[in-house]
Amino acid sequence: MKILEGREFGAYWKAIRGAGEDRELLDQVRGIIEAVRREGDAAVRRFAAQFDRAAPETTGFPAALMEAAWDRLRREEPELAAALELAAGHIRRFAELQREQLRDFEYEMSPGLFTGQRVVPVRRAAVYVPGGRFPLISSVLMGIIPALTAGVEEAFIASPPQEDGFPDRRILGAAFLAGARRGFALGGAQAIAALALGTETVPAVDVIAGPGNKYVAAAKRLLYGEVGIDFVAGPTDVLIIADGSAGGGGEAAAEFAAADMLAQAEHDRDARARLLLPRRDLAEAVLRALDRRLRSLPTAATARSSLDAGGLIVIYRDREEAVEIADRIAPEHLELQTADSEAWVPLLRNYGSLFIGERAAEVLGDYSAGINHTLPTSGSARFNGGLSVRHFLKTLTTLRCGRGEGYDAALAAAERIARSEGLAAHAESGKQRTSSK
Repeated sequence: MKILEGREFGAYWKAIRGAGEDRELLDQVRGIIEAVRREGDAAVRRFAAQFDRAAPETTGFPAALMEAAWDRLRREEPELAAALELAAGHIRRFAELQREQLRDFEYEMSPGLFTGQRVVPVRRAAVYVPGGRFPLISSVLMGIIPALTAGVEEAFIASPPQEDGFPDRRILGAAFLAGARRGFALGGAQAIAALALGTETVPAVDVIAGPGNKYVAAAKRLLYGEVGIDFVAGPTDVLIIADGSAGGGGEAAAEFAAADMLAQAEHDRDARARLLLPRRDLAEAVLRALDRRLRSLPTAATARSSLDAGGLIVIYRDREEAVEIADRIAPEHLELQTADSEAWVPLLRNYGSLFIGERAAEVLGDYSAGINHTLPTSGSARFNGGLSVRHFLKTLTTLRCGRGEGYDAALAAAERIARSEGLAAHAESGKQRTSSK
């Protein structure tokens, strides 16, 4: 764990952000994509045998399998099923509120000139769900529900096969709860290639969303343009801005910060937990709290590895410096554990999700509050937001014209601009309307 003064942060950040792309990884993934493009299902099965726990002859599975998994989940783990139902309800309502903000309209710009937009869902979307050490059940809900709420006709999951040839049964059950009625036992870069390009048995989709490992991320990056994606995700991260007041102050404040740092660090070694504090004595208290919690944490080995590799505490001088650092990091998750959290909100602009006040734990956003947990990472929150219904929608513009002075003026302006650019046929196209009106 590294502790820095705010004035030292700039040089530190520049150094760690200077790493180049992994060309060997990109070349490997590019080879997988091209094999799937040429060979289809045969390549998918070959890579599944090499990288996954099974290589099923047929990767697709029907709604009946997902329904059976959901029924089993409700019988055997009723408390988990109830928690998933509550989360699904919140996620659906939040997605509905988002969808309501994206509306069709038509506006008469000036007499005879009517401009508009139509908000149209893509026809087919896939949500990729990792199935490694910790199968991400919640990611099923976070992807499928916004897609269906957007109006996507076909929204299905893709997740790596387990030993029985199918994805994790909890993932299957969650998919049925979310509303998916079709899925594919596909993992890794070959899954993204199959979904983007289509094979003999896997239909090509319009959009692929959902988290994944570095191979999945690389495949999404390389295939963007042939298929729509949510974004290219990197390692997960959190930034906490604290002032020592959480939980009433003292050791309690240190425990709040330590608990949330560890919740991030336990993902994997590449996860990044960072903390901004106004005083070094608070930093020392957090280090003690981290040490205490690590002694009894089942995932301590992973969390400690993450903190050793990239854990960071920065001592900020004032609010202005803290905001500058936060916006430069542009974290996936940004927590405000300060006495005056609301005052910070209008000052901050770069984050995936903002958690306001000590009660707003990131774990609520991860699972059950309704906001999406698939968020921009690696500083991409500077220009992107989290997964939402908008990733499954297209905003299509329309133009309708009639007689009127506004139409005449726009037509004349278009002809003049076209001629100034040297595009004579454009100008003649406009002139044709002028002569025929």
